Amino acid sequence: MNIRTFLVAAATLVVLLAGTRSGIASEAASPLEKSMSDTLDIWREGRYEQLFEKLAHRGKTSREKFVKIMSDSTTRPACCWQKMENFRIINEKVTEATVFAKIGLDRTSGTSESTSREFKLTHQEGVWKMQLADVVSIAGVNGKKRSSTYR
Repeated sequence: MNIRTFLVAAATLVVLLAGTRSGIASEAASPLEKSMSDTLDIWREGRYEQLFEKLAHRGKTSREKFVKIMSDSTTRPACCWQKMENFRIINEKVTEATVFAKIGLDRTSGTSESTSREFKLTHQEGVWKMQLADVVSIAGVNGKKRSSTYR
């Protein structure tokens, strides 16, 4: 191989590798998407105490109450690519953001469904956090005790 052929091949390789790197960087998840995905993973794995710490605006809901209502839920996020689709940032400020995503859900009955909606995230303690109310809403629980009737 002569020097000219070598230089052309090396230059072509550099151009191809540079194009590949920029493609990888553009596909990387935003901090908002990664935070939301991590939160959904923790929920799916049933680590409710850790989930409680990753949520914002907990209000009067105690950790114990949250763990109980989430344990009673028959819904959890789906796995893998069905967990979160069509993610897009609608509005992002320094301490809050609004995003849109389709969240896949699995029911203990064996059925699957999804919900597409906007979510508000808050930047606290150096990380983006989903709202506790959003998670409880998706889980299909409202935190109130259900009355039972006996016959």
